[in-house]
Amino acid sequence: MRRWSDVPGGPGEQRSGLVLGADYNPEQWPEEVRAQDVRLMREAGVTLVSVGIFAWGLLEPEPGRFELGWLDDVLDDLHAGGVGVSLATATASPPAWLSQRWPEVLPVDHEGRRVVFGSRQSWCPSSPVYRERSLQLVEALATRYAQHPALRLWHVSNELGCHNARCYCEVSAASFRRWLAGRHGDVQSLNAAWATAFWSQHYTSFEQVQVPALSSSFPNPAHALDFARFSSDELLGQHLAEKEVLRRLTPEVPVTTNFMVGSALGPMDYGRWAREQDVVANDHYLVASGPGATDDPRAELAYAADLTRGTAGGRPWLLMEHSTSAVNWQPVNVAKGPGQMLADSLAHVARGADGVCFFQWRASAGGAEQWHSALVPHAGEDTERFREVVDLGALLHRLGELAGSTVHADVALLVDWQNAWAMESPTLPSARVGHRDLGLRVHGLLRAAQTTVDVVPVGAHPDDLAATLAGYRVLVVPTLYLADAATADAVRAAAASGTHVLVTYFSGIVDEDARVRLGGYPGAFRDLLGVRVEEFHPLLEGVASELDDGRVGDVWTELATAEEDVQVLARYADGATAGCPALTRRELPSGAAAWYLGTSPDDEALSELLREVCEGAGVAPVAEATGPVDLVRRRAADGRSWLFALNTGDEPAGVRVSGHDLVSGEAVDGALHLEPGAVAVVREG
Repeated sequence: MRRWSDVPGGPGEQRSGLVLGADYNPEQWPEEVRAQDVRLMREAGVTLVSVGIFAWGLLEPEPGRFELGWLDDVLDDLHAGGVGVSLATATASPPAWLSQRWPEVLPVDHEGRRVVFGSRQSWCPSSPVYRERSLQLVEALATRYAQHPALRLWHVSNELGCHNARCYCEVSAASFRRWLAGRHGDVQSLNAAWATAFWSQHYTSFEQVQVPALSSSFPNPAHALDFARFSSDELLGQHLAEKEVLRRLTPEVPVTTNFMVGSALGPMDYGRWAREQDVVANDHYLVASGPGATDDPRAELAYAADLTRGTAGGRPWLLMEHSTSAVNWQPVNVAKGPGQMLADSLAHVARGADGVCFFQWRASAGGAEQWHSALVPHAGEDTERFREVVDLGALLHRLGELAGSTVHADVALLVDWQNAWAMESPTLPSARVGHRDLGLRVHGLLRAAQTTVDVVPVGAHPDDLAATLAGYRVLVVPTLYLADAATADAVRAAAASGTHVLVTYFSGIVDEDARVRLGGYPGAFRDLLGVRVEEFHPLLEGVASELDDGRVGDVWTELATAEEDVQVLARYADGATAGCPALTRRELPSGAAAWYLGTSPDDEALSELLREVCEGAGVAPVAEATGPVDLVRRRAADGRSWLFALNTGDEPAGVRVSGHDLVSGEAVDGALHLEPGAVAVVREG
C-alpha cells in the first residue's frame, strides 16, 4: 500500500511538524489575494492544502473544453511558498451543463422527486453519463499535474455520499437488479434471503424488483438492507474508478477520499472503504444543536476519532476537515471559545491523526457556506482566531517528533455499518434502542476512567477479524443486532483465546439477511453466554425496572434463563420479567469471562460494571489521574511515548507523569497540573 509519508517531500517527511492544512478555494477570490494567502499560510505553518474540490465548472466550462491555466498558477504559487497540495479530482459537484444536457444524471429521492441543479453532489451514483464525464476530468487533471512538484496527495471527489447516498431513479433500480444478481445468483436465492413468502412478495425474475422507495406500508427489512449495501458499493465504485485513473497516470502519488466518520454510522460502510485508501482521511464536526447532537459533543469527537483509527487499522490517519469555530448548517451554530480549537485538534492527534486540516482556509464572502468559520475569518488576519491558528501551527511543529506513532488499546468496542443499516427498520421491538446509544455511553465511561478504547468496525477486518479481536483483553459488543456467521465466530474465537467479552441486549439477533436466529435470543452469542432469552420486554419512556441488587434498568428487559454454570449477578425484581437474569457472568475454559447485560443501567452502575470487567481482564488506566482528564498515549516503534492529557471539565485535574510537556515547554516531574480546558503532551521519560 502506498502511504503519503512515502512520497518524496511529502508531509510524512516534514520533520518540522505534523501537517496543518485546509481546503483552499482561490477561485472564489481575485487573483491578487493569492499572494496574501501564501504569505499567511507560511506564517501559520500550513503545509498542505486541498485545491479544486468544487472547481469542475471552472476547469471544464463546456463539455470537453478544459481551462487549467488558472490552476497551473495556483499550484506554482503554492509550491513556491513551500505549501504542498492535496489535489482534488473536482468531481464532487458537476457543472450546470452536465444536468442541462443529460438531466437523467440528477438523483431521485425516496418519494420519487428528482432534484434540480443548484446545490452540490447533484448526481446519481449509478449514472453512466456522470461516470464517463467525471473520469474524463480526472484523466485531464492527472495528465496535466502528474509531475507537478506541489502534488503530495490525490483527493477523490469530496465527502462521497454526503447528499446523494441513495438514489431511487430508474438507472439506480436497473443497477440494483444487476447487483442483486451478483450477490444472490438467482431469484430463488433472493426469495429465500428476503423471506418473500411474507406479504406475497415472491419474485419470479430480478426485473420485478424495485428500489425500496415510498410504498404503502413497512418495507421488507432484507430488501432495504440490500439496497443500503448496494448504495454504499455504488459510491465506492465511483471512488475506485477515479482511483484507477490516478494510479495509472501517477502511480507513486497516494490516493484518498474524505470520510465522514461519526458515532452515528451513516450510509457508507467505511470499514469496507478503508481497505481501498492509501491513507484514511476523515471530516469531523462538533454537533451542538439539531439532528445528531449529543449531550457531550466532545465525547462524541473522541468516539469518532477512535473509530477513524479503527477503520485505518490502527495506522496514523489524516483529519481532512474540522472547524476553527462555528459551522453553518446547525439550527444554532455555536462558536468555539478560547482554546477550544486547539483542544479539539489535539484530541484528534491524540487518537492517531498525523495531520490537522480545516474547512476552509479563507471564510467565503458568498455562497451557501459563507457563515462557516475558517482559518482566516471575515475580519481578516488581525483577529484572535487567526492568532490561535498561528499558535496551533507552532504547536504542531513542536509535535513533529511523534509523526508515525500509534495508539495501543486493551479494550475494543465492536461496531458494524451493516448493523446500523439493519437497525433503520421501523418495525423493530423498540425505537428507543439505537445502534450507537449504548456503545457511545460505554466509550464515554471508559474514557472518563482513563481507559483507551479501539472502536473496531467489522468491515475493516474481513479476513482476520478473529485475530484482531483476540489481540484485546476486553471486547464489548453493544447492541450488535445484526451479526453474520463470521462475526459471531470471531467473537467466540476471541473469547476462546482469553479475551473477556461483554455482550449487551439486542445483540446477535439476526443474520446477514436480517432473518431472526431461531431457538432463543441472543442467537449468535447464546451458546457463548449460556443465556437464553424467550421474549423481549422493552420499556416505555419513563418506565424503569427494579433489579434485585438495588439498581435500576431502563429501555429494555427480557424473559430469560441462564444455564447452571452461569453466575447470575442481578435479576429483575418486578414486572413480567421478575426473577429473570439481567446481568450474568460465565467463566470460560480459556480463563476469560463472558458477560451478558440484558438492560440499560444508569451511568454509575454501567461504569461499575465496566470497571469490574476491565479489572478482571487486567486492564489498567493509561495513567493515574484525578479530575476530569482525558488521557491517551501514543508510542513510536523505537519505544518513545507521548502522553496526551486534556482537561475536559470545569475543575482542575492532575496526572502522575514525568517528562517534558511539548505544549508548555516545561519539565514535568511526577505531577502534571491542568486547569480547566488545558492540554498537555508529555514526552515521557
